[in-house]
Amino acid sequence: MDIYEQITKMADEIAPELVAQRRDFHKFAEKGWFEMRTSSIIARKLTEMGYEVSVGDQVCKKDARMGVPSDEELEEQYERAVAQGADPEFVKYTKGGMTGVIGILRCGEGPTVAMRFDIDALGVFEEKDKSHRPACEGFGSVNEGFMHACGHDGHATIGLGVAKVLMSIKDSLHGTMKLIFQPAEEGVRGAKSIVENGHLDGVDYLIGSHVSDKAADDPAVVIPGSHGSLATTKYDVFFHGVSAHAGGSPEKGKNVMPAVATAILNLYGIPRNSAGMSRINVGTVVAGSGRNVIADVAKMEIEVRGETTEINQYMEEYAKNIIEGAAKMHGCTSEMKVMGSAYSLTSDQALMDRVRRVCEEKLHLPVSETTSSRNGGSEDVSYMMRRVQEQGGQATFMRILTKESAPGHNRRFDFDEQALPNAVKVFCGTVYDILG
Repeated sequence: MDIYEQITKMADEIAPELVAQRRDFHKFAEKGWFEMRTSSIIARKLTEMGYEVSVGDQVCKKDARMGVPSDEELEEQYERAVAQGADPEFVKYTKGGMTGVIGILRCGEGPTVAMRFDIDALGVFEEKDKSHRPACEGFGSVNEGFMHACGHDGHATIGLGVAKVLMSIKDSLHGTMKLIFQPAEEGVRGAKSIVENGHLDGVDYLIGSHVSDKAADDPAVVIPGSHGSLATTKYDVFFHGVSAHAGGSPEKGKNVMPAVATAILNLYGIPRNSAGMSRINVGTVVAGSGRNVIADVAKMEIEVRGETTEINQYMEEYAKNIIEGAAKMHGCTSEMKVMGSAYSLTSDQALMDRVRRVCEEKLHLPVSETTSSRNGGSEDVSYMMRRVQEQGGQATFMRILTKESAPGHNRRFDFDEQALPNAVKVFCGTVYDILG
């Protein structure tokens, strides 16, 4: 039996184990920077397999994290993680939202291959009707308002499966494998803090993936790469004015309401850019305290996006000028806080070609005719890809094809769990082709 056959056999044998693990992560869903139970379990399993494990502030640079919840929320989630069976040795390192895990396997001289698996859930209320498989089979989220509605429970599980298979063939590998279990991908908040901690320095190859829907009659299990992911920046915007009696002395106030309204109208009026697509959205506005009070505080959540990093920067600068000008026009002040960001991404042709060749010729897995899938959203794996590529390395963001029950971020989202062993095969086969 050659190594590729060994990879295939083991991935199929551990499929029931992968399904059980994915369902456990799904049941105890945790949002970004709350993944305390999830991180502790991953760290325990990697340690038991024999990996060199990093946790806590060894993984994410604390001050480089974006969109971190309040201390009170983090403490509440820590207590819940402990109550829900977090590993007692490792959960303590996650206090304060220091989540994420890295497992390293060193097999002598050779290239360094990093693999990225995101682990966070979304702020979605999961469907409880029994027509929804997780609800019917008892693994629907027990954490109200948190749901794995984008497949990251599967991604984390794939990472653990990859770790197990690679450890079983380590004597045939030459180089270093770095398995990165990343927190807070939703809102593109987590990858930057891992990059700034130096974990992508010296990496020659980076492989990431995301589950994606396919037609029922499509036999393909993977698209080798992605492109077109939009660069983005997310902001919390605050307007500050002066309150006053709306009837008795309105002239003594500085009203944030017209400032916010002016900003919204002009944000949506930012001119398009001939170099590519751009996006702007005002997602929420919270302001005011009563009908007879001049509002003195407002909070607005916005995002800009661009087909390229440069177009996104164009949108950023325009938005900043609009918000500052709108505030000044009405005697108010403004501040903008970055809550998340990502670059545009493009997968390397050579690595996509390698994935295709390995799958078709060695693993005998059907590959999509499409080599690179266009991704219309944003992905903070772009931070990791950019770091590797600017060092002269190669990176790809694959699409693991599966049948989904509903679109991502929907309360009825679920996927065909055959994607789990399939993805393990693709990752491990590609790594072996590089390091074997």
